[in-house]
Amino acid sequence: MIIIKRRASEDTDFQNLVRELDKDLAIRDGDEHEFFHQFNTIDMLRHVAVAYKNGIPVGCGAIKFYDDITMEVKRMFVPAEHRGSGIAIAVLQELEQWAKELGSARCILETGVKMPEAIGLYKKSGYKVISNYGQYAGVKSSVCFEKSL
Repeated sequence: MIIIKRRASEDTDFQNLVRELDKDLAIRDGDEHEFFHQFNTIDMLRHVAVAYKNGIPVGCGAIKFYDDITMEVKRMFVPAEHRGSGIAIAVLQELEQWAKELGSARCILETGVKMPEAIGLYKKSGYKVISNYGQYAGVKSSVCFEKSL
């Protein structure tokens, strides 16, 4: 059974999962890693979800305010050995519910074209591709999504 707990960025389990995520992204992003890494600091994230299976942290994600009605989904990650069991969907649904509770009408996010698992997750979860926003505008290796809540 998967249990999702709401946390903040100071949570040790979240920090450990993000370290694993960053190692994976460094390989996938290659030369572009430093560009993307600058937008993925966690110190100011106040809305973090950590998934647990049998007491072990097996996934995470976060949301942060983008504007008055929009939350940006950040730091979604499930280690490879736990993928395919619905953990990412559960985390994403928890984040969407939390965003609604905070008064947001939509979620947006960015992922990389080299992240087929993530792209599949977001499409399966009802996200639609949008023009790259903000710092990702014009970045060919990024794909951005949105979902109305």
